[in-house]
Amino acid sequence: MSTTKPRIGITLGDCAGIGPEIVDLALKSGRVPDSAEYVVIGRQPNCHPGEPTIETARAAAAALEEAVTLARRGELDAIVTGPVHKARMYDIGFKFPGQTEFFAQRCGIKNFAMCLTAEKITVALVTTHIPLRKVPRALKQSEIVRVGLLLLDLVQRRIAPKREPETPAPRIAVAGLNPHAGESGKIGREEIEIIAPAVDELNRSLFTGPHSPDTVFHRTIEGEFDAVLCMYHDQGLIPLKLHAFHSGVNVTLGLPFPRTSPDHGTAFEIAGKGIARPDSMIAAINLAVELAQQQKTTKRTKMS
Repeated sequence: MSTTKPRIGITLGDCAGIGPEIVDLALKSGRVPDSAEYVVIGRQPNCHPGEPTIETARAAAAALEEAVTLARRGELDAIVTGPVHKARMYDIGFKFPGQTEFFAQRCGIKNFAMCLTAEKITVALVTTHIPLRKVPRALKQSEIVRVGLLLLDLVQRRIAPKREPETPAPRIAVAGLNPHAGESGKIGREEIEIIAPAVDELNRSLFTGPHSPDTVFHRTIEGEFDAVLCMYHDQGLIPLKLHAFHSGVNVTLGLPFPRTSPDHGTAFEIAGKGIARPDSMIAAINLAVELAQQQKTTKRTKMS
């Protein structure tokens, strides 16, 4: 690439939502680094705010395809995605549960995970977009270990270096599945049979648990843990969005390039009203730049 600045591609998402507004506000905010170059990807078909159509979904899907193609060619160092409307995306043949799975498939990656992060809380999900009733059967020791190692890599690169020198090692909590982490098997045995063996395999000097889900997020925000490995989607996203709705960022772990997005949706109900907040988009751009710069530094170090 001709520039030493990281080149960050930003998709607008469904243009009937707040995506175009928050991208524009973020880039004009003065709160994103000048050390990166920003490329807005996607066209905006004629549409009315708050009224998604087949055309707005097609434009959103086309922007995703363009972004991933550019990133795989090395023409982008990271991608930030605006929110899409999944129901409309499914109507046009989008076959993925979400954008996370789309990027993984297009990059030929099977070892990936969904993670959300904010200043005081970071969560990664062992299971994501599946019905709650299917979660216990989907939990596997190997999956907990796989996602745990991806989360450990992020913590080691991004969170641990910022802590005080006396606590250099990552501290990752593993949440239980059942209330009170199963209470020694009285209200569920997944902790005993699946989760605890996974924690042992992961390394108990870095991972601890299974912890009771009703206290582990408070303990994390208080600084006891760097991140929480969660068993299912809402277990991690409810506390993160409660604590950091306007600053949380979704980041896909395991891709060959950084991909981030705001932690909120299209917000059709406020689109075009001039009240959408760009904070989460700003945070997503800042994280994409940080991770892209890290990746560039790592590549230069390996080549020298």
